[in-house]
Amino acid sequence: MSVETRPVPVQRQARFTPVARRKVPAVLLAEFTKLRTVRSTAWTLLGAFAVTVVLAGCFSLLSRHASGRIAPGDDPGADPVFTSFAGMVLGQLAMVVFGVLAVSGEYANGALGTSLQAVPRRGLLLGCKAAVVGGLALVVGEVTAFASFFLGQAVLGPYGSSIGAPGVLRAVAGAGLYMALLAVFALGAATALRSALLSLGLLVPFFFLVSPILGALSTTGKVAEFFPDSAGIRIAQVVQQPGVLGPWSGLGVLVLWTAAALGAGAVALCRRDAG
Repeated sequence: MSVETRPVPVQRQARFTPVARRKVPAVLLAEFTKLRTVRSTAWTLLGAFAVTVVLAGCFSLLSRHASGRIAPGDDPGADPVFTSFAGMVLGQLAMVVFGVLAVSGEYANGALGTSLQAVPRRGLLLGCKAAVVGGLALVVGEVTAFASFFLGQAVLGPYGSSIGAPGVLRAVAGAGLYMALLAVFALGAATALRSALLSLGLLVPFFFLVSPILGALSTTGKVAEFFPDSAGIRIAQVVQQPGVLGPWSGLGVLVLWTAAALGAGAVALCRRDAG
């Protein structure tokens, strides 16, 4: 007696169909919930806001006293708007830490394996994580930038500028965008390196030692101009410094750095295990 056998249908990998697209809001909500329930997220974002705004007031006060002997508008090289962003040097560090902690914690506690079981499409998982991190960083960055600007200009008084002056709104809004892109850049780097210690051990010295030192040297200054921080910060300047890059081209270079970091992170996430 023969038994009829039927071919077992081959399971094909699910494509990004309209049904799969409906899963994106759920993944975004899940990633937001992860960040919201981690205390370090709130503290790093609050730290980015506080240190940038406080230092904006301090540096603006020092700048006003230093300009006491100069009539308002007589210094052609003065950039009162960028003076308000002097605290962003430390504020960007908090954003980098935020981007690193947003992903490295899942590697450390093994939660990434659970996330991948819920969202097998690793590219989708990383994309949603980057969108949530970038969105939160953008909101905090813009609030920080506008608060720093208005506080700094109030302290500068007659030496300050107004939001309606040429290039000012672009610089203020661009400063918040700059901080958000740095957070996403750090997220991509941390995904590729899979370690908070290693990521911070490379990124912090790079932004605080390597980039400033190379930028100050005449032989390497042109190369350092294309580093992510040196290029991106030009969007926050009204009075442009000498160099090849302008505000928008500098921001474009930072976008390319961010895309490269996310690409490296995506490759590492797809080719390696979750451990």
